[in-house]
Amino acid sequence: MTKAEFINLIAEKGDYSKKDAEKALSTVIGAITDCMKKDEKISLVGFGSFEVKERAARNAINPLTKEPISIPAKKVPAFKAGKALKDAVAK
Repeated sequence: MTKAEFINLIAEKGDYSKKDAEKALSTVIGAITDCMKKDEKISLVGFGSFEVKERAARNAINPLTKEPISIPAKKVPAFKAGKALKDAVAK
């Protein structure tokens, strides 16, 4: 599903205009992004949680040249589905 299709679904299910649905979706995505930039965890009970995880630095091998390379540590976004979402998807 594309963003435009998702906006149409929100508008249809919530009885909103497409403009209001797009604004609501953009606001939610922006708020989640802002919180994650601050390393805050967002928990939506029943849906899941968004958090920032840190990956440690590591050494790897370039498959083309077989030379060792160093991969620096970095922060990555992570999502863990809640029980209600897992149960809904499993049905």
